[in-house]
Amino acid sequence: MRYLSKILIGFIVLFSTLISCDTVSRKTEDTAKKSDETLRESLEKANRYLVRAEDQQIEDYVRRHQLNMTKTGTGLRYVVVQEGRGDSIKKGEVVQFEYVTKLLTGDIIYSSKELGIKQFVVGKGGVESGLEEAVLKLKRGDAAIIILPSHLAFGLLGDEQKIPARSPLIYEIEILKNQ
Repeated sequence: MRYLSKILIGFIVLFSTLISCDTVSRKTEDTAKKSDETLRESLEKANRYLVRAEDQQIEDYVRRHQLNMTKTGTGLRYVVVQEGRGDSIKKGEVVQFEYVTKLLTGDIIYSSKELGIKQFVVGKGGVESGLEEAVLKLKRGDAAIIILPSHLAFGLLGDEQKIPARSPLIYEIEILKNQ
């Protein structure tokens, strides 16, 4: 009987230890989850602030230059400054254009005069997502000013050459009529 009581007491101690460890483990997990949620909320709040600040910089640029631009749901802005007579551009087509790429400061960073005409197949990638979105709103022969927010351009890192991190880009482009 005495042997059985020792086993029973040992089992109770073991069971109590396991329960307390599980409780500590759950509390640790809950604390970690709350910490992760707090961090995520802080990062989301900071990102919303940065997006609003960038959007305001773009709006200030548009106002200063008195541009009557259309804004899409993604934040892309564009205005056709010279109407072309060609067809609308569609996915799968090759598009060629002359361009000047600038920062909001007005600094020219790239141009077709130095690098040559830009060409890509629409919908296949290989260019900034905002540029693809913009050319789908244009016709062959159109000249346009396009502003890409950083998330539609080169994002958090820039291009690691001339475009700084988190930089909106201005494209002044002229779509060539035919290849």
